[in-house]
Amino acid sequence: MKKYPIYSVQNFSCNDIHRDFYVNTFKEHLKSHSFVEEPHRHDSYLMVFFTNGSGQHEVDFDQFEIKKGSLFVLQPGQMHHWSLSEDIEGFVIIFSQELYNLYFGQKKIKDYNFYNSILNRPEMVFETEEILKIVPYFDLLFQENLQNNKLQLDKMLNLLDCIHIEIARKYSETYSHQVHSYNIKISTFEALLEQYFKTQKLPSFYAEKLNITLKHLNRICNEILQKTATEVITDRVTLEIKRMLIDKELAVNEVAYKVGYEDYSYFSRFFKKQTGMSPTQFRNTPR
Repeated sequence: MKKYPIYSVQNFSCNDIHRDFYVNTFKEHLKSHSFVEEPHRHDSYLMVFFTNGSGQHEVDFDQFEIKKGSLFVLQPGQMHHWSLSEDIEGFVIIFSQELYNLYFGQKKIKDYNFYNSILNRPEMVFETEEILKIVPYFDLLFQENLQNNKLQLDKMLNLLDCIHIEIARKYSETYSHQVHSYNIKISTFEALLEQYFKTQKLPSFYAEKLNITLKHLNRICNEILQKTATEVITDRVTLEIKRMLIDKELAVNEVAYKVGYEDYSYFSRFFKKQTGMSPTQFRNTPR
């Protein structure tokens, strides 16, 4: 069975000075790493900005149209692949969480809302005037990467953060809920969900951990995400099952056990209700 690969920054970077940071134009990236057009994951953060061309980008089983100005931000573990036109151009950046957090100290990569799992929408589209504003940072970052200057990594990380700031401003304008006071609770809910979703499926568990009522947790989820707390939990569990099924590392019944279902028939019914397919059908669907 085919197992989809997980790539580290080192799979792309040949720079011994900063092996946890990779920067390239998209055209050059594809010349050396054509394998990235097949479904895969990264154990680091990935940013791709398209300045020309078109195509389709699938991220965690959601389809996005690629066009001029499309920018994608992916977190570690997200499954993705794309089909691209011949005239595709842009930039790709891959970096580790450890590198970023160690350099900036008090500031953490997760402070940027567009890297939150629950709230995350991996795609933004920059308009023409916005492209002109953000492209110079990508250009400077790429050019700096080609040099061997003093304080090179410092400059590259600060340019990366300038890009993050521009994305954060755009993201806030695009998805206005990002400034909502409920975001603190949602972020805490996200952290708890990542820790417990394989063993705890009831929203009451998370409400208790958050020291709020279940009614209030549902109110927060409905206000920010237009979903109930149960739907948020179900979506996270379903996504993990999909990832594990197409990884093909475990038998289907082992996947059920890994995500907390000892009753395989219940697991199968749950998955079919969410996707319209049995786990086996989903695993065998060509991609």
